[in-house]
Amino acid sequence: MADLLSTGVSGLLAAQVGLSTTGHNVSNANTDGYSRQQVTFAARAPQAEGRYYVGTGVDTQAVQRAYSQYLNTALWSASSSKGRADAYQALTDQLNNQLSGSSNLQSSLDTFFGAVQDVANAPADASARGVLLARAGALASTFRALSGQFDSLDGQVQRQVTDTVASINSDSAAIAKLNERIRSSTGAEPSDLLDQRDALIRKLSGEVGISVATQNDGTLSVFVGNGQALVSGTQSYALGTAPNTYDATRLEIVDKGTGAVLSGRIGGGTLGALLDFRSNVLDPAQNQLGRAALAMADAFNAQHAQGVDLNGQVGGEFFTVAGPTVQAASGNAGSATISASMADLGALGSQDYTLSFDGSAWNLKDASGAAVAMTGTGTATDPFVAGGLNFVVGGGAASAGDSYRIQPSRNAAGSMAVAITDPNKIAAAVPLLGSAASANTGSGAIGSLTVADGTDPNLFTASNIVFSSPTSYSIDGGPAQTFTSGTPIVHNGWSLTLDGAPAAGDSFGVKANANARGDNANALKLGAVADLGVLDGGATSVGRAYGQLVGQVGSAGSLADDAAKTQGAVFNQAMAAQQSVSGVNMDEEAANLVRFQQAYQASAQIITAANTVFNALLGAFK
Repeated sequence: MADLLSTGVSGLLAAQVGLSTTGHNVSNANTDGYSRQQVTFAARAPQAEGRYYVGTGVDTQAVQRAYSQYLNTALWSASSSKGRADAYQALTDQLNNQLSGSSNLQSSLDTFFGAVQDVANAPADASARGVLLARAGALASTFRALSGQFDSLDGQVQRQVTDTVASINSDSAAIAKLNERIRSSTGAEPSDLLDQRDALIRKLSGEVGISVATQNDGTLSVFVGNGQALVSGTQSYALGTAPNTYDATRLEIVDKGTGAVLSGRIGGGTLGALLDFRSNVLDPAQNQLGRAALAMADAFNAQHAQGVDLNGQVGGEFFTVAGPTVQAASGNAGSATISASMADLGALGSQDYTLSFDGSAWNLKDASGAAVAMTGTGTATDPFVAGGLNFVVGGGAASAGDSYRIQPSRNAAGSMAVAITDPNKIAAAVPLLGSAASANTGSGAIGSLTVADGTDPNLFTASNIVFSSPTSYSIDGGPAQTFTSGTPIVHNGWSLTLDGAPAAGDSFGVKANANARGDNANALKLGAVADLGVLDGGATSVGRAYGQLVGQVGSAGSLADDAAKTQGAVFNQAMAAQQSVSGVNMDEEAANLVRFQQAYQASAQIITAANTVFNALLGAFK
């Protein structure tokens, strides 16, 4: 006869395990990363009793978590994408807020050019001139303020990179320790340890894009980038930060053990968002702001140099702004130096360049790594020319592998300042006047009269141009010179272009403007700089360049907002799917609690019945 007591005890113990597991599930219903645990039971081997078998009770086979590797992997992937999207959105929103805040550059431009118009309306008015200098200072201050805010955001990104790397290393070390505890577990599955490890992996995936591989011993290996190990078995491998080879103030992600740079291979998660934002949004925005500052300074200075101030002097530099920056790689072995200067602002792009020496020749590449054609030989008299820039190689000899990064406009906005402080030095008048003799018989007329060399001591000396034929002229009785239609006549620091066709005997005069105090001709041209095409081959004005900046940042922000919403929805779906399998359902647990409680009570009754039968049996032999 089967052992009734043993059968009852087995049921009691099984029900007790079921109650404990159910209680554990209920207690951890709100624990992040917890997977519902299930008890598996199996009938004991029956006992043969002649022609039949009698059951001997139940065994608890296992306590396992409700788990789907597929759903968990999908959740990790969604967490990585959401972490990146959320961080990217926060950063682009911050950049957009900076552009639309109190330091709005478009408002400063409008106010400045309004002050230029006021000077044009009253060129001799000291008050209008003083206001113009104040507005110029405010405009330069706005450029510097925006650049400073961009720099501050760049510093914030740097700090977040450092903090995120530290968090990644901490999580990787914790995963490795859990791997060790899980591998050391014998027999049953350590469900709670596995949940803790999965929760850490999900957190890690939100910090950086990872791939996970399961090993035969139950451990998980975690990789970042193109196979860089963060965790392998019970060993973790730390990431680190190191100064950029060209800019010591900029951090790059490296393998802490080998020093290999990993920045270009990091994707996904918060860290991927930080690196992408820095390279694809913030750096281009800084460059575009610098381009706008260069365009403003170059165009206004060029026109200001065509005027004359109240002191009778040719207009000097109105704005100052820093030119291209050259940064040598920290590993350069040679002693060559590179200097860069502006050659053609209209051809200047918004990207940085890398100039490198391969042992025999210099090569230029843009930020994407594409080769850029250069002309010239790199000497002071014949510089390399590319992308609107001149490059001159000086110093000693370069070694193979030496490289230099050129940033054409990165620091321009942050350095912008007003060069003059005296309102009388605003060159509102034109310095020279040109006239055609009333007796001229040809169709020649004054086209343009500009200052070619403001330092020429004879600039204001009156000159007379007399044509001996339609193709020949002399100046002030000097030698005959050939005239070609469309080719300017250059003399004493000025340049005169004639429209139409002069005839023999025609004459033209050039003299100093005697009414410089009341003249506003150059002030009107200074006001026209607001809409003057300066960049992109003359297609883009200063205001439009700023509009492009606002547009590109706004577009990045809009895409980031859409991505954040999309990835948030994807994450919620992945979480719901994972929780449908692994989450604790309180209604189900309540039913289980009743079921196991009843099984426990019934098993107790079996034990009571076994005791009664045993006592009756003992009493029969008394």
